[in-house]
Amino acid sequence: MSAKIKIGISSCLLGNDVRWNGGHKRDRYLTDTLGQFVEWVPVCPEVEVGLGIPRETLRLVGDPEDPRLLTTKTKIDHTDRMKKWARGRLKELAQEDLCGFVFKSDSPSSGMVRVKVYGKGGMPQKKGVGIFARAFMEHFPLIPVEDDGRLRNPLIRENFIEQVFTLKRWRETRARRSCVGNVVDFHSCNKLVLMAHSPKHLKTMGAMVAGGKSMGCSLLYRDYETLLLEALRLKTTVKKHYNVMLHMLGYFRKDLTADEKQELLEVMDHYKKLLVPLVVPLTLFNHYVRKYDQPYLAQQTYLHPHPVDLKLRNHV
Repeated sequence: MSAKIKIGISSCLLGNDVRWNGGHKRDRYLTDTLGQFVEWVPVCPEVEVGLGIPRETLRLVGDPEDPRLLTTKTKIDHTDRMKKWARGRLKELAQEDLCGFVFKSDSPSSGMVRVKVYGKGGMPQKKGVGIFARAFMEHFPLIPVEDDGRLRNPLIRENFIEQVFTLKRWRETRARRSCVGNVVDFHSCNKLVLMAHSPKHLKTMGAMVAGGKSMGCSLLYRDYETLLLEALRLKTTVKKHYNVMLHMLGYFRKDLTADEKQELLEVMDHYKKLLVPLVVPLTLFNHYVRKYDQPYLAQQTYLHPHPVDLKLRNHV
């Protein structure tokens, strides 16, 4: 890639002392591991809106679909102030070319799911979305988002980071001069990625690419990007990965010896039975791609969707 990927992030997750109590919530995987490959764009809604450090805690109150943002004890309403600030901040972030955002879980300003919302009786429901997080997701509906809590799940983490890297590749593809040719090349290299997420989307997108010349560049780019990110949001599964591997196996039918084919099938079966992680069969596939110089599979980003240093497929 030509430059580091830009990802927005709740500032406290980088170790910045911006929380209500003057502390932070540094996430070392994000800062030390993923941080080697991305450029973080920090945002702290509560500090940037003008609240101090330390400060009184905030909570969401009222209707979970349209809650108010109030201080916990003094009941000062900061909703309108926060929404006004968010509108301006989103305009600034639109210039950053973000490929993702990592929010702070449970935050009344930045939590993206299951944030506590307090009703009339004082009992909270975990049905809310932080004021800034909601505004961000409405303004940038296609940009991949997650929170630090959900990213502790290996499947969610791998899926989010794959989305981010794929979106970056797509944007670099769009920046080239050619139009239909760019989309054809990108689609050809990402067919197996799409197959692992949604065979249905793969079929639809293939038909779109085939008729791309009649659509015009702007419409083709817009519709393809929408379907691409829709597909990537659908989680991969063991069954989907296994089907992709069966598909790849067909490209070696004239190359593999009987022993090699048997070994590969055994390793695939071990993965299907959850005895080994995904990295094991795919390492063997990569070996045979090189050994037999298989050109179609060599260009597939499915085999190298993100840096191996992240070890994402060691745990899924």
